[in-house]
Amino acid sequence: MNKRVVLQTLALAAAFPLTSLGAFAADQQVVIGVTAGPHAQIAEVAQRVAQKNGLKVKLVEFGDFIQPNAALVQGELDANIYQHQPFMDAQNKDRGYQLVPVAKAVNQQMGVYSKKVKRLEDLKSGARVGIPNDPTNGSRALLVLVEQKLITLKPGVGARASVLDITANPKKLRFVELEAAQLARALDDLDAAAVNSSYAVAAGLSPQKDSLALENTSTPYVTVLIATRAGHEKDADLQAFVKAYQSPEVKQFVDTTFKGAYTVAW
Repeated sequence: MNKRVVLQTLALAAAFPLTSLGAFAADQQVVIGVTAGPHAQIAEVAQRVAQKNGLKVKLVEFGDFIQPNAALVQGELDANIYQHQPFMDAQNKDRGYQLVPVAKAVNQQMGVYSKKVKRLEDLKSGARVGIPNDPTNGSRALLVLVEQKLITLKPGVGARASVLDITANPKKLRFVELEAAQLARALDDLDAAAVNSSYAVAAGLSPQKDSLALENTSTPYVTVLIATRAGHEKDADLQAFVKAYQSPEVKQFVDTTFKGAYTVAW
Protein backbone atom coordinates (compact mmCIF):
# COMPACT_ATOMS: atom_id res chain seq x y z
CA MET A 1 0.00 0.00 0.00
CA ASN A 2 1.53 3.36 -1.00
CA LYS A 3 1.72 6.39 1.25
CA ARG A 4 -1.12 8.21 -0.53
CA VAL A 5 -3.58 5.31 0.00
CA VAL A 6 -2.58 5.04 3.67
CA LEU A 7 -3.23 8.73 4.22
CA GLN A 8 -6.62 8.52 2.51
CA THR A 9 -7.60 5.54 4.67
CA LEU A 10 -6.57 7.31 7.87
CA ALA A 11 -8.47 10.42 6.84
CA LEU A 12 -11.67 8.45 6.28
CA ALA A 13 -11.27 6.69 9.62
CA ALA A 14 -10.76 9.99 11.39
CA ALA A 15 -13.75 11.59 9.69
CA PHE A 16 -16.33 8.90 10.45
CA PRO A 17 -15.50 6.88 13.59
CA LEU A 18 -18.44 7.97 15.74
CA THR A 19 -20.92 7.93 12.86
CA SER A 20 -19.98 4.39 11.89
CA LEU A 21 -20.14 3.08 15.42
CA GLY A 22 -23.45 4.83 15.99
CA ALA A 23 -24.97 3.29 12.87
CA PHE A 24 -23.77 -0.15 13.93
CA ALA A 25 -25.34 0.24 17.37
CA ALA A 26 -28.59 1.47 15.88
CA ASP A 27 -28.80 -1.70 13.76
CA GLN A 28 -28.73 -3.98 16.81
CA GLN A 29 -32.02 -5.78 17.33
CA VAL A 30 -33.61 -9.05 18.30
CA VAL A 31 -35.71 -10.90 15.74
CA ILE A 32 -38.70 -12.73 17.20
CA GLY A 33 -40.92 -15.19 15.36
CA VAL A 34 -44.63 -15.39 16.20
CA THR A 35 -47.67 -17.05 14.73
CA ALA A 36 -50.24 -14.68 13.24
CA GLY A 37 -53.07 -13.65 15.55
CA PRO A 38 -52.91 -13.29 19.35
CA HIS A 39 -49.22 -14.14 19.70
CA ALA A 40 -48.36 -11.45 17.17
CA GLN A 41 -50.66 -8.94 18.91
CA ILE A 42 -49.10 -9.61 22.30
CA ALA A 43 -45.57 -9.43 20.90
CA GLU A 44 -46.34 -6.05 19.34
CA VAL A 45 -47.02 -4.66 22.81
CA ALA A 46 -43.75 -6.14 24.06
CA GLN A 47 -42.04 -4.62 21.03
CA ARG A 48 -43.24 -1.14 22.01
CA VAL A 49 -42.14 -1.64 25.63
CA ALA A 50 -38.71 -2.82 24.47
CA GLN A 51 -38.34 0.14 22.14
CA LYS A 52 -38.98 2.56 25.02
CA ASN A 53 -36.14 0.82 26.83
CA GLY A 54 -33.76 1.17 23.88
CA LEU A 55 -34.10 -2.29 22.34
CA LYS A 56 -35.20 -2.67 18.72
CA VAL A 57 -37.40 -5.72 18.09
CA LYS A 58 -38.27 -7.09 14.66
CA LEU A 59 -41.30 -9.38 14.54
CA VAL A 60 -41.71 -12.07 11.87
CA GLU A 61 -45.14 -13.67 11.49
CA PHE A 62 -45.74 -17.27 10.41
CA GLY A 63 -48.88 -19.09 9.35
CA ASP A 64 -48.00 -22.59 10.57
CA PHE A 65 -46.31 -24.48 13.41
CA ILE A 66 -43.29 -25.82 11.52
CA GLN A 67 -41.55 -22.82 9.95
CA PRO A 68 -40.96 -20.79 13.16
CA ASN A 69 -38.67 -23.48 14.56
CA ALA A 70 -36.96 -24.09 11.22
CA ALA A 71 -36.22 -20.37 10.96
CA LEU A 72 -34.96 -20.28 14.55
CA VAL A 73 -32.59 -23.20 13.97
CA GLN A 74 -31.29 -21.59 10.77
CA GLY A 75 -30.42 -18.43 12.71
CA GLU A 76 -33.03 -16.26 11.01
CA LEU A 77 -34.66 -15.63 14.40
CA ASP A 78 -33.28 -15.02 17.87
CA ALA A 79 -36.35 -16.57 19.52
CA ASN A 80 -39.93 -17.52 18.80
CA ILE A 81 -43.18 -17.49 20.76
CA TYR A 82 -45.86 -20.04 19.90
CA GLN A 83 -45.05 -23.51 21.24
CA HIS A 84 -45.44 -25.52 24.43
CA GLN A 85 -42.85 -27.84 25.98
CA PRO A 86 -44.18 -31.14 24.54
CA PHE A 87 -44.12 -29.69 21.01
CA MET A 88 -40.57 -28.43 21.51
CA ASP A 89 -39.47 -31.80 22.87
CA ALA A 90 -40.99 -33.59 19.88
CA GLN A 91 -39.33 -31.19 17.42
CA ASN A 92 -35.97 -31.65 19.13
CA LYS A 93 -36.30 -35.42 18.96
CA ASP A 94 -37.77 -35.78 15.49
CA ARG A 95 -35.77 -33.07 13.70
CA GLY A 96 -32.55 -33.03 15.69
CA TYR A 97 -33.08 -29.48 16.92
CA GLN A 98 -31.49 -28.11 20.08
CA LEU A 99 -34.15 -25.67 21.23
CA VAL A 100 -34.65 -24.60 24.82
CA PRO A 101 -37.14 -22.46 26.73
CA VAL A 102 -36.06 -18.99 27.77
CA ALA A 103 -39.15 -17.93 29.69
CA LYS A 104 -42.89 -18.51 30.01
CA ALA A 105 -45.18 -16.41 27.83
CA VAL A 106 -48.92 -17.05 28.07
CA ASN A 107 -51.38 -19.82 28.89
CA GLN A 108 -53.84 -21.02 26.26
CA GLN A 109 -56.18 -24.01 26.21
CA MET A 110 -57.18 -26.11 23.24
CA GLY A 111 -60.95 -26.21 22.75
CA VAL A 112 -63.40 -28.34 20.81
CA TYR A 113 -65.79 -26.30 18.66
CA SER A 114 -68.77 -27.10 16.47
CA LYS A 115 -71.29 -25.35 14.24
CA LYS A 116 -73.45 -28.49 14.07
CA VAL A 117 -74.11 -29.44 17.71
CA LYS A 118 -74.44 -27.64 21.04
CA ARG A 119 -73.00 -30.49 23.11
CA LEU A 120 -70.37 -33.09 22.29
CA GLU A 121 -72.67 -35.88 23.45
CA ASP A 122 -74.99 -34.85 20.59
CA LEU A 123 -72.45 -35.86 17.95
CA LYS A 124 -73.97 -38.54 15.74
CA SER A 125 -72.40 -41.88 14.97
CA GLY A 126 -69.71 -41.44 12.32
CA ALA A 127 -69.34 -37.70 12.95
CA ARG A 128 -66.27 -36.09 11.34
CA VAL A 129 -63.96 -34.52 13.94
CA GLY A 130 -60.98 -32.42 12.93
CA ILE A 131 -57.70 -32.58 14.84
CA PRO A 132 -54.26 -31.02 14.14
CA ASN A 133 -52.05 -33.10 11.86
CA ASP A 134 -48.83 -32.45 13.76
CA PRO A 135 -48.20 -35.33 16.20
CA THR A 136 -47.97 -33.29 19.40
CA ASN A 137 -51.10 -31.21 18.95
CA GLY A 138 -52.92 -34.16 17.43
CA SER A 139 -52.33 -36.16 20.61
CA ARG A 140 -53.31 -33.11 22.63
CA ALA A 141 -56.68 -33.05 20.85
CA LEU A 142 -57.20 -36.77 21.45
CA LEU A 143 -56.52 -36.30 25.16
CA VAL A 144 -59.22 -33.60 25.31
CA LEU A 145 -61.66 -36.09 23.77
CA VAL A 146 -60.58 -38.70 26.29
CA GLU A 147 -61.48 -36.27 29.08
CA GLN A 148 -64.92 -35.93 27.48
CA LYS A 149 -65.27 -39.74 27.44
CA LEU A 150 -65.71 -39.83 23.67
CA ILE A 151 -62.73 -42.16 23.13
CA THR A 152 -60.17 -44.14 25.11
CA LEU A 153 -56.48 -44.58 24.32
CA LYS A 154 -53.86 -47.22 25.01
CA PRO A 155 -52.45 -46.78 28.52
CA GLY A 156 -49.33 -44.63 28.75
CA VAL A 157 -49.27 -43.23 25.20
CA GLY A 158 -49.47 -39.65 26.51
CA ALA A 159 -48.00 -36.94 24.29
CA ARG A 160 -47.25 -39.40 21.46
CA ALA A 161 -50.84 -40.62 21.05
CA SER A 162 -52.28 -40.96 17.56
CA VAL A 163 -55.56 -42.17 16.13
CA LEU A 164 -53.92 -45.60 15.88
CA ASP A 165 -53.82 -45.69 19.68
CA ILE A 166 -57.60 -45.38 20.06
CA THR A 167 -58.92 -48.47 21.84
CA ALA A 168 -62.60 -47.47 22.13
CA ASN A 169 -64.65 -45.14 19.95
CA PRO A 170 -68.33 -45.73 20.78
CA LYS A 171 -69.61 -43.06 18.38
CA LYS A 172 -67.34 -44.31 15.59
CA LEU A 173 -65.97 -40.80 15.17
CA ARG A 174 -64.04 -40.26 11.95
CA PHE A 175 -60.91 -38.17 12.51
CA VAL A 176 -59.84 -35.64 9.89
CA GLU A 177 -56.24 -34.50 10.34
CA LEU A 178 -55.57 -30.98 9.05
CA GLU A 179 -53.02 -28.22 9.49
CA ALA A 180 -53.75 -26.61 12.85
CA ALA A 181 -54.25 -23.24 11.16
CA GLN A 182 -56.99 -24.68 8.92
CA LEU A 183 -59.23 -26.24 11.56
CA ALA A 184 -61.23 -23.17 12.58
CA ARG A 185 -61.97 -22.41 8.92
CA ALA A 186 -63.00 -26.03 8.32
CA LEU A 187 -65.79 -26.00 10.92
CA ASP A 188 -68.44 -25.57 8.20
CA ASP A 189 -67.38 -28.89 6.71
CA LEU A 190 -66.79 -30.81 9.94
CA ASP A 191 -69.08 -31.86 12.78
CA ALA A 192 -66.52 -30.65 15.34
CA ALA A 193 -62.85 -29.73 15.56
CA ALA A 194 -60.17 -29.34 18.21
CA VAL A 195 -58.61 -25.92 17.67
CA ASN A 196 -55.61 -24.27 19.31
CA SER A 197 -56.62 -21.04 21.04
CA SER A 198 -54.31 -18.92 18.89
CA TYR A 199 -56.25 -19.92 15.78
CA ALA A 200 -59.63 -19.98 17.50
CA VAL A 201 -59.32 -16.40 18.73
CA ALA A 202 -58.00 -15.26 15.35
CA ALA A 203 -61.14 -16.79 13.79
CA GLY A 204 -63.40 -14.85 16.16
CA LEU A 205 -64.10 -17.73 18.53
CA SER A 206 -64.04 -17.36 22.31
CA PRO A 207 -62.61 -20.40 24.10
CA GLN A 208 -64.66 -19.63 27.21
CA LYS A 209 -67.95 -18.89 25.43
CA ASP A 210 -67.90 -20.91 22.21
CA SER A 211 -66.04 -24.12 22.98
CA LEU A 212 -67.90 -27.30 23.85
CA ALA A 213 -64.89 -28.51 25.87
CA LEU A 214 -61.58 -27.06 27.03
CA GLU A 215 -58.48 -28.99 27.98
CA ASN A 216 -57.39 -29.25 31.58
CA THR A 217 -55.19 -26.31 32.63
CA SER A 218 -52.81 -28.66 34.49
CA THR A 219 -51.48 -30.21 31.27
CA PRO A 220 -48.02 -29.18 29.96
CA TYR A 221 -49.65 -28.21 26.66
CA VAL A 222 -51.23 -25.05 28.02
CA THR A 223 -48.17 -22.86 28.64
CA VAL A 224 -46.59 -21.19 25.61
CA LEU A 225 -42.85 -20.54 25.86
CA ILE A 226 -40.34 -18.06 24.54
CA ALA A 227 -37.83 -20.41 22.90
CA THR A 228 -34.34 -20.07 21.47
CA ARG A 229 -31.35 -22.17 20.40
CA ALA A 230 -29.37 -23.88 23.14
CA GLY A 231 -26.55 -21.62 24.32
CA HIS A 232 -28.39 -18.36 23.64
CA GLU A 233 -30.68 -18.35 26.67
CA LYS A 234 -28.58 -15.73 28.47
CA ASP A 235 -27.98 -13.39 25.53
CA ALA A 236 -28.36 -9.87 26.89
CA ASP A 237 -30.67 -8.57 24.15
CA LEU A 238 -32.91 -11.63 24.42
CA GLN A 239 -33.13 -11.26 28.19
CA ALA A 240 -34.02 -7.59 27.68
CA PHE A 241 -36.84 -8.67 25.38
CA VAL A 242 -38.09 -11.18 27.96
CA LYS A 243 -38.21 -8.37 30.50
CA ALA A 244 -40.28 -6.28 28.07
CA TYR A 245 -42.60 -9.21 27.35
CA GLN A 246 -43.12 -9.97 31.03
CA SER A 247 -44.03 -6.36 31.77
CA PRO A 248 -47.13 -4.85 33.40
CA GLU A 249 -48.07 -3.29 30.05
CA VAL A 250 -48.22 -6.70 28.36
CA LYS A 251 -50.16 -8.23 31.24
CA GLN A 252 -52.73 -5.44 31.11
CA PHE A 253 -53.10 -5.90 27.34
CA VAL A 254 -53.60 -9.67 27.66
CA ASP A 255 -56.11 -9.31 30.49
CA THR A 256 -58.21 -6.62 28.81
CA THR A 257 -58.00 -7.85 25.22
CA PHE A 258 -58.47 -11.59 25.59
CA LYS A 259 -60.56 -11.71 28.79
CA GLY A 260 -59.43 -15.14 29.93
CA ALA A 261 -58.87 -16.72 26.51
CA TYR A 262 -55.20 -16.04 27.24
CA THR A 263 -53.58 -15.40 30.60
CA VAL A 264 -50.00 -14.48 31.37
CA ALA A 265 -47.85 -17.43 32.50
CA TRP A 266 -45.20 -15.60 34.50
